[in-house]
Amino acid sequence: MKTAFSFNALMIALSTVASMAAAPQALADDRSRIGASYEITITNLTRGQQFTPILAASHMPSVRLFELGKPASSELATLAEEGNVAPLTAALHANNGVLEVVNGEGLTQPGATTTLTVNGRGGTGAARISVAAMLIPTNDTFFAVNGVTLPRPGETLAFTVPAYDSGTEVNDELCASIPGPFFAECNGSGGGAAPSGGEGYVHISAGMHGIGDFKPSNRDWRNPVARITIRRVR
Repeated sequence: MKTAFSFNALMIALSTVASMAAAPQALADDRSRIGASYEITITNLTRGQQFTPILAASHMPSVRLFELGKPASSELATLAEEGNVAPLTAALHANNGVLEVVNGEGLTQPGATTTLTVNGRGGTGAARISVAAMLIPTNDTFFAVNGVTLPRPGETLAFTVPAYDSGTEVNDELCASIPGPFFAECNGSGGGAAPSGGEGYVHISAGMHGIGDFKPSNRDWRNPVARITIRRVR
């Protein structure tokens, strides 16, 4: 069963991740002291979806958050179904190809912007940046950039990105299955049920169809769902 969306629970989870990462902290420090910082700006382009806390990571080209047409990892599934970044953060910290992972706080509302800063590798190195967060209210939908090349000094990269479905949960569009702090359609917070099934692979999301509690006229979107800019600040 999924856990209901809770900022307190999320912060506890993130604290747990920090403790788990303490052992390789010296290595993590070495990874981050490589002379370049990147500002990542994420704007919510939807009119009826919120973004859960956003994960951003700098890493080498061998690291990918997902592959379209292939099954999602359990860590990505947790992000897509629950908005919980802790398992994916821990998995990335344990990967020697990852340079740094940062997590945002709170929700990014429709039309709003969140900014994160991550350390990466400057010059002509082959480091990459990935970003991801869940859309609510959805069953298992997320947005992402998946291993984009870092910008050169003075360069700003801009992306408009679609919503993806992790394929790990049936899209029943019911309050009982969709976590969140408050939805008008639910007269309160969402639930933590995890309907089994799903397509079994990551694909472009087909949106909201009104088969459950949420009206497409209020909650559906037309891709893309996020604008992401990345610029080198150091």
